[in-house]
Amino acid sequence: MPTETSTIPPDDLQRRLALARPNEDQNLPHIGLAGDTYTILLTGEDTAGRYCLIDMLVPPGGGPPPHRHDFEEMFTILEGEIEVTFRGNKSVVRAGETANIPANAPHQFRNSSERSARLLCMCSPAGQEEFFMAVGSPVASRTAPPPKLDEATQTTLKARAEALASRYRTEFLHLSLQ
Repeated sequence: MPTETSTIPPDDLQRRLALARPNEDQNLPHIGLAGDTYTILLTGEDTAGRYCLIDMLVPPGGGPPPHRHDFEEMFTILEGEIEVTFRGNKSVVRAGETANIPANAPHQFRNSSERSARLLCMCSPAGQEEFFMAVGSPVASRTAPPPKLDEATQTTLKARAEALASRYRTEFLHLSLQ
């Protein structure tokens, strides 16, 4: 009887198990951005570039401006709810539900409820976490609010994000998707 050879590559023994403990690990980066707090759980370095995983705490009214990028983005809501605007159509995504944003599609999300939402965001391939770290402000923990920024600082950070966006395969849209 002929033996079949596996089409799966051998185990890469150079790669290590990556564990993310967002409430305990003080070495995880916590980033304040767009009024939200993002904790980088897994980076492209952890996943050989396949994806990144970000724990997002989004307060009422929080969420990014309209944008698009050339990678897939998936949100799984752990607590609360968010309103996703995808190609101009709004959907409410609640705890226990998942939304996948196809690459290149215009979208945004916003917490339009009265309480904070917590979601896991996976981007594939990785790279979005590097953008967040390049434009965000460090915060102390997963639940720490981002610093309150004066108008001049907000303008400076917005300009920085727009200047770096193309390097991270992202485009901000100056039109409303609402």
